[in-house]
Amino acid sequence: MDETRPIRWGILATGWIAEGFTSDLKLLPDAEIAAVGSRTLAAARAFAGTHAILRAHGSWHALADDPDIDVVYVATPHSAHHQAAKLCLEAGKAVLCEKPITLDLSTAEDLVGTARANGAFLMEAMWMRTNPAIRQIAALIADGAIGEVTAVQADFGLQGPFPPEHRLRARELGGGALLDLGVYPVTLAHLILGAPDSVAAWASLTPERTDRNTAVILGYDSGAVATVHCGFVGETGQRATITGTLGRIELPRYFYRPDRFTLVRSGEEDEIEVPLRGNGLGYEAEEVMRCLREGLLESPVVPHSATLAVMRTLDEARAQIGVTY
Repeated sequence: MDETRPIRWGILATGWIAEGFTSDLKLLPDAEIAAVGSRTLAAARAFAGTHAILRAHGSWHALADDPDIDVVYVATPHSAHHQAAKLCLEAGKAVLCEKPITLDLSTAEDLVGTARANGAFLMEAMWMRTNPAIRQIAALIADGAIGEVTAVQADFGLQGPFPPEHRLRARELGGGALLDLGVYPVTLAHLILGAPDSVAAWASLTPERTDRNTAVILGYDSGAVATVHCGFVGETGQRATITGTLGRIELPRYFYRPDRFTLVRSGEEDEIEVPLRGNGLGYEAEEVMRCLREGLLESPVVPHSATLAVMRTLDEARAQIGVTY
C-alpha cells in the first residue's frame, strides 16, 4: 500500500462502539475516515455530520462497494458480524470486525476462509490484545518475569437489570454475558496460557435463554487453571490476576483496557504505568494499518488462529450452559 497517503477507513454501523472507535481514529495522523454506512441513509448522514465524514451510504452494500475505501470497521451488534464482514471481504475490502468476530466457530471459520479466498485482510477487533500494557505484560511473562504461569483469574460483571430487548439479553442480537463480556477474560487466558485442554461452565439464564451469570473454568495439562466470571446481575471489580511460580501480575479495574499494572515478586510490588491514548481503541487500528502497509493478510498480534481458538472455547462453554442462537 502506498506509504505516502493515509489509509482510508469506512465505518459500518453507527452505534456507541462506532462512536468511540471513530473518535480514536481521528487521533491517528495516517488514518482518513472516508465514509460511513448504515442500514438507513438518515443514520449514516447523522453520524457523518457529527464526525465530519464526507460520504454517507444508506446500505452496507454501498459502503462495501465504495472504491475509495481501503478497510472497513464492522461495528454492528455481533449477531450481524458474519453477514457484514463477509459482504466487505467479498468486495475485496480489508476488515476489522468487532468482537466476538461471529456467534460461533463455524461462521468465524467461514470469515477466515472468505478472507483468504479473496486475498483480503481480516482481524477481530479484540482491542485488549493490542493494548500497550497487555502487550508489555505478555512480553514480561515470555521473559520469565513471574516464572511458569499457574493461574489466571478475571471477571467482567455489569450492574443490571437490562430489559429483554437489550443486546445483553436478546437472542436475536446474540445476547448473553459470555459472548459480550466473557470473551475478554477468556481471551486473556488464551493469550497467557493458550488453548485449554478442558472446559467446564455453569450459568443462570434469562427468560430469553441467554446467560446472565456465568462461570468458566479452563484446565491445562500443565497443571495451570483459569477461572472466568462474567454477568450482568452485579458490577464486579473487573480485575485480573496472573499468577506464576515466581510472582504475579495484577491488573486493576477495567483489566481489558489497562493503563497500569502491578508486578509482584519476592513480596515487592512494582507498579508500572503505561499511558493510554484516547479510549484505547486506536491501537487496534494502528495494528491494522501496519499490517496493510506491510502487505499482510492477518495480524501476528491478533492472528486468525487465536480468534478461532477463543471461539472454540466459547462454543464449548455455550454448549454446556445451554445457550444457542
